[in-house]
Amino acid sequence: MTDVTTTTALSELAAGTYVIDPSHSEVGFVARHAMVTKVRGYFREIDGAITIGDDIAASSAKATMKVDSVDTGAADRDGHLKSADFFDAENHPEITFVSTGVSNVSGNEFDLTGDLTILGVTKPVTLKGEFDGTAQDPFGNVRAGFTASTVVEREDWGLTWNAALETGGVLVSKKITLNLEISAIKQG
Repeated sequence: MTDVTTTTALSELAAGTYVIDPSHSEVGFVARHAMVTKVRGYFREIDGAITIGDDIAASSAKATMKVDSVDTGAADRDGHLKSADFFDAENHPEITFVSTGVSNVSGNEFDLTGDLTILGVTKPVTLKGEFDGTAQDPFGNVRAGFTASTVVEREDWGLTWNAALETGGVLVSKKITLNLEISAIKQG
């Protein structure tokens, strides 16, 4: 096992490719339900990599989420999300994100802009990100941690299903918060 120094500053993060560890990462979303509560969901099957450049601004990321892995803790709701009313898993089995730029790097915080594709519709999004540090795990892997979030309008991707409430408002909010907690393993 090599001796690896824990890194806590983004400016000190070693250049290279870091592969997302799906068993220690989370890609989730939060939607307001019935105008009064929040429902959280996750994509349990994710794949991707982060490439750190010699200059942080030259870094990139890509990720794929399997729609069939959506999990909100309620089987009926998960089935509805997989249906043609929402993600249409049969015809659009994956959601993808491919970065197009890193900007506003300040300390451990940064903006990650990229193309998010849902239902075959690609739109730009900007994630507010933060580098959480690195550590060597007991198996000798160097892990880097990142968190990121953004708010999107789901209808921009054709996710328009909804139901009106008798008391006013709708069943599912138009604004959705996307949250990422990523653990990635350095390659080579």
